[in-house]
Amino acid sequence: MGHGVSDVEFLRAVQPIVEFLGGTLVADGGNGELPIERDGQVIAHVRSSELHGALERLIEAVERDAGADLGAMDRSQKQVAVRSLDEQGAFLLRGAVDRIARAMGVSRVTLYSYLNALERRA
Repeated sequence: MGHGVSDVEFLRAVQPIVEFLGGTLVADGGNGELPIERDGQVIAHVRSSELHGALERLIEAVERDAGADLGAMDRSQKQVAVRSLDEQGAFLLRGAVDRIARAMGVSRVTLYSYLNALERRA
């Protein structure tokens, strides 16, 4: 971004990044937690989302309950963990399948097989 970029253009460019990180851009001089300054003036605020970090919190709670990290669990423990995460709505969050599969050290296909097994049992 060179010189001459208006505040509006700047905020338009920043908005997708803010949203990807789970925040909301508030341009009306709102009371967001993080001011965005440009040329010494606050031009907007970033308000963090209640959902920001929600997946990590859900994973930590499941690991705490199991007494083991997702990656250290055996197959049946992982299935129980997937059931718990599913019941808590973890898979409704963007990127959850990839993040949980990585944490468990399994493929997406394996994780989907755990989820499908839950649906068959229901």
